[in-house]
Amino acid sequence: MDLKQKLFELKDDKYKEFQEKLVPNIPKESIIGVRTPDLRNIAKEIFKSKVYESFFNDLPHKYYEENLVHIFIISMIKDFDKCVIELEKFLPYMDCWPVSDQATLKVFKKNHEKLLPYVKKWIKSKHVYTSRFGIRMLMNEYLDKDFKDEYLGLVASIKSDDYYLKMMIAWYFATALAKRYDESIPFFENRKLDPWIHKKAIQKATESFRVSDSHKEYLKKIK
Repeated sequence: MDLKQKLFELKDDKYKEFQEKLVPNIPKESIIGVRTPDLRNIAKEIFKSKVYESFFNDLPHKYYEENLVHIFIISMIKDFDKCVIELEKFLPYMDCWPVSDQATLKVFKKNHEKLLPYVKKWIKSKHVYTSRFGIRMLMNEYLDKDFKDEYLGLVASIKSDDYYLKMMIAWYFATALAKRYDESIPFFENRKLDPWIHKKAIQKATESFRVSDSHKEYLKKIK
């Protein structure tokens, strides 16, 4: 498959305009305008062909959609070690929130013990989207049965002026309020978070159906 040719065949100019507004931090000329379901289908086709090594090594990619196809292919790799190897090669090239946020790496679900050291390392990265990706993995994988109080402190310790990283920290704590209210509420009561993150996390929590009405009322009082 000639990937670039395929992407341009699926180009939608109106969708390109929408994406340019959604992801304003990357060059407009890097966005072709291909809808996500089409990108996922392309990724599946490439993955099934097992001919993606040259594409994986062709970094950095020129187009936003190539980056999305790349992470979608990685998300389908069933061997944990191979998945992480390819992910770590790619993480430095993530340059926007959709590439960081849209893939679900299924192999991580059954490999929490092996995954955790990587997640901790990614979270501490100075590269914004590596850190954002790490926080998202901690949020997705470690707020249920494998949760530990220390994870809240790990995320709270990340200091950045970057909007997209602060938004992910707020998202993490809003989700923690839904899933681990008793453990996370002290971070708000004791004002341990950046003021903007504090307010944004409470806003997201009070908009969530997973947070009880009584908790929402209390959160509004300490906003």
